[in-house]
Amino acid sequence: MTKLIFNRRRFLGTAAMTGAALASPAYLRRANAAGGEVNIWTYNDFVPEAFKEQFEADTGIKVNIRLVDDQGKQFNLLAAEAPNPSVDIMTVAGHRFLQFIESDLLAPLDTDRLSNWGKINPTFSESDWSTINDNKWGMPILSGMEVLSYNTELVSAEEAQSWDTLFSEQYKGQTAYVIQDMISIIMLKMGYDGNMVAYLDDPEKAAAIVEEAKQFLIEKKPLVRKYYDGGAELQQMFVNQDIAMAQSWNGPAAALITDGFPLAMTIPKEGSYGFVYTFNIANNAPNADNAYTFMDAILASPEIGAAMTKASGFISTYKDASNYLNDVDKKATSFSDEELANLQFFRAEANEMKYGLVDPAVEAIKAA
Repeated sequence: MTKLIFNRRRFLGTAAMTGAALASPAYLRRANAAGGEVNIWTYNDFVPEAFKEQFEADTGIKVNIRLVDDQGKQFNLLAAEAPNPSVDIMTVAGHRFLQFIESDLLAPLDTDRLSNWGKINPTFSESDWSTINDNKWGMPILSGMEVLSYNTELVSAEEAQSWDTLFSEQYKGQTAYVIQDMISIIMLKMGYDGNMVAYLDDPEKAAAIVEEAKQFLIEKKPLVRKYYDGGAELQQMFVNQDIAMAQSWNGPAAALITDGFPLAMTIPKEGSYGFVYTFNIANNAPNADNAYTFMDAILASPEIGAAMTKASGFISTYKDASNYLNDVDKKATSFSDEELANLQFFRAEANEMKYGLVDPAVEAIKAA
């Protein structure tokens, strides 16, 4: 095994400074100070710090950011606050829309109030998943996918072509994954619909499929080093050489690649799933006008989209954002046509049934 020597202080410092690349950008047209505040629940690095500072200076609106790391936790927190939430803008993944909509936690998005809506690539803004009950519910900002991330000094590109390598004896104790995310991939690997839309009229079959995936992961539990929860934990495991490969979202992996860490990512031949993150207006948002002002401003330039990509590692939904990425950044946020052909997108129609089955399976795997 090759011993990796990596400057951890350099990595952590570079990661922390990623958002500083947008020093004093001229993003916003000078507007009359609106004042007040806007409260946002979002993931780390989804709002570039330089943009935030510029927005506050140009509008007089104070931006309060509360970091979230899990869609389920965010849903529970918002549900607990309903019908009078403290948040204005949330970051919801498209495949979790229905859960929020059916609980009256989101307000339909009025795209007429977003003069920069047309700056989003229509692949994301006009896709079928984005319209529910004849309404838009979110403004696409970043997209991503589940990938197999691997240390290129320890794992070959050929080995990384299959999810089987993640569960091989050769790499016992050197792998990690998020259980809930991995279950969908295992179902797809077994030839099933990981979205479970195909089984809406056959809940018994859906339950049997989740049970099969659960038993597979229980059987393979002795091989995994860690069930992890967040991107920062994943990155640190790679940096520490605790793991050689992992199932991950492309964002945390891309951040390591951009920093020069010997990491690569691929969409294995058995396939994987992609998704889109959106900014959403909370139902009964206390500062809805300021929320629309913020959302329109963050759409103003593809340079902002590129900054979000460079900071988070996810793929920008903005038109022409790649024009502001260097070759390394493009490498960290692109895949071959062959890999993309293996990609499917998460759908929300069967979410209630799916997560009703998957969430207990996750707990069972942890307890096994």
